[in-house]
Amino acid sequence: MTELPMVVPAPGLPARVRIHEVGARDGLQNEKATVPTEVKAAFVRRLADAGLTTIEATSFVHPKWVPQLADAEQLFPLVRDLDGVELPVLVPNERGLERALALGARRVAVFASATESFAKANLNRTVDEALAMFEPVVARARAEGGHVRGYLSMCFGDPWEGPVPAEQVVRVCRALIDMGCDELSLGDTIGVATPGQVTALLTALNTAGVGTDRIAVHFHDTYGQALANTYAALRHGVTTVDASAGGLGGCPYAKSATGNLATEDLVWMLRGLGIDTGVDLGRLVATSAWMAGQLGRPSPSRTVRALSHQEQ
Repeated sequence: MTELPMVVPAPGLPARVRIHEVGARDGLQNEKATVPTEVKAAFVRRLADAGLTTIEATSFVHPKWVPQLADAEQLFPLVRDLDGVELPVLVPNERGLERALALGARRVAVFASATESFAKANLNRTVDEALAMFEPVVARARAEGGHVRGYLSMCFGDPWEGPVPAEQVVRVCRALIDMGCDELSLGDTIGVATPGQVTALLTALNTAGVGTDRIAVHFHDTYGQALANTYAALRHGVTTVDASAGGLGGCPYAKSATGNLATEDLVWMLRGLGIDTGVDLGRLVATSAWMAGQLGRPSPSRTVRALSHQEQ
């Protein structure tokens, strides 16, 4: 089956897509059972060996809020020697940034919300208060020669507020760009977006002066729309897509959420479209199957299941 999928390029799509792998951070952070630091490090190294060049390693949040990532100081030194691999880390505030910088991290991310409800639930602040908190973080990171990604949650729908108007998202995106973020990741946190909504938001951002080259997309597959939404983003010119190996991760605010877009499912689609990712799909599938074994349950990724079944 190595000749599949059949490669049939489609017009108007990018030649190459950079996958921003989030499995080691976003994928594992909600796991109830503690994953050993050595297993996390092996996971990151296996992902790198599969050809992924941007792997979000961990988060320097207070251990009380995300116990699974309490080992950030122990984990990062175990993987920071990977050649040719960027290892972004999440930093919620100045203290988190200090911890990350002390270990040599130079790619960081802050985490904002497009809605007041989620800002209150996730950050215990209003949207504007959260932005004010991030300003010195972004400024310091940039002063240290770092690269800053701005995550934005609830870009398409909110469990409390319902549909999110594009102009509301644009306002917060514009604020993140103005404070110095190099890149924005638009999050469909509860997985409710559809392709027309994706195109409309990207168009609104372009109209507001936010170039497509500074935009990444982060889709959840709650309603089975993640790949369709990704395709819409690709047609608009987006070339950075967030995904999680094995489809790890989920949203605690949507009980039916099936987690992040699986990296393998994304690579299968991109390979069929003739779009280069630099990823060895066989090695990636083996890595996710290994991680599923570590977690004691099957991978949610359809591609992992299909290819693993063929090998049995």
